[in-house]
Amino acid sequence: MPLPKISTPTYFLTLPSTGKEIKYRPFLVREEKLLVLALESEDPKQITEAIKTVIKSCIQTRGVKVETLPTFDIEYLFLNIRGKSVGEEIEVNIICPDDGQTTVPVKILVDEIVVQKYDGHDSNIKIDDDIVLQMRYPSLEQFIKNNFDLNATNDMDQAFDLIASCIDKICTADEVWSTSDVTKKEVNEFLDQMNSSQFKKIEKFFETMPKLAHNIKVTNPNTKVESEVVLEGLSSFFV
Repeated sequence: MPLPKISTPTYFLTLPSTGKEIKYRPFLVREEKLLVLALESEDPKQITEAIKTVIKSCIQTRGVKVETLPTFDIEYLFLNIRGKSVGEEIEVNIICPDDGQTTVPVKILVDEIVVQKYDGHDSNIKIDDDIVLQMRYPSLEQFIKNNFDLNATNDMDQAFDLIASCIDKICTADEVWSTSDVTKKEVNEFLDQMNSSQFKKIEKFFETMPKLAHNIKVTNPNTKVESEVVLEGLSSFFV
């Protein structure tokens, strides 16, 4: 006689980027093992494939392409899948801002963590009177670098590569260039032509991009000073 099948609960979640409701389930043990082994390898390629495989397996709604989801969608989805899998309360250690050294453990409910959107954010950037850039959000690969790539560096070249990879189209009144049809070198040379004020318009896109964030108040047990701390990005909730 075969062993009984274990039923898996399903949940619903609204993607912040589109407002579309999707159905998902928690990690299974075999998927958690896959993630642990990938993280222990410290190989970004293995980690990328493991997270992609697990998220794809956990999403029950058809037609959702993980590779094309914005970074903040992936963070929000991964956080909620993990919450339903291992516990919906997260304990993080917060360094008190008033002295910069005292650490206080704080418990946060996953349901309270949301993707915050900011006024003035626009994916269409007017560079001058003739040129408009259509931007796309960072990809799954960038999500991995931000949260799991222990060898990643935050130097100028990496930031420049990120900006170049997030330009979707370059538009004028007469013509549209898709960056998928030109070389990386050509995109970089295009960026090199910009002046400082034009480049800052692109930087604003990233600064005001929706982010997984949570505001909490923490009291320093030594000084009794209460401070507000903002946690941003998935890695902030697993430290």
